[in-house]
Amino acid sequence: MNTKNAMLAAAVGSLFTLGAAQGALAADGATEKCYGVAKAGMNDCGTSKHGCGGKAATDGDKAEWIKVPKGTCEKIVGGSLESSEKAAGKKEAM
Repeated sequence: MNTKNAMLAAAVGSLFTLGAAQGALAADGATEKCYGVAKAGMNDCGTSKHGCGGKAATDGDKAEWIKVPKGTCEKIVGGSLESSEKAAGKKEAM
């Protein structure tokens, strides 16, 4: 196996390991939704704008979210535990 193939195999293996670790975090409730930090096309689930993950149109949309380990969202620049849609609903109710 040449160096290029070995590096590719290691990268693919690390992706599988990362996926398994993320699955373990989600299973034990150690994650939280973090709004406003998803890159375009990298959100985890639907919003009022669309019904599927991976459909975010712009970077940093305050209605889009990704799951992150608990306690890290508010440490990320632009991260919020509440969507802009929920915040707007609270303001209207007042």
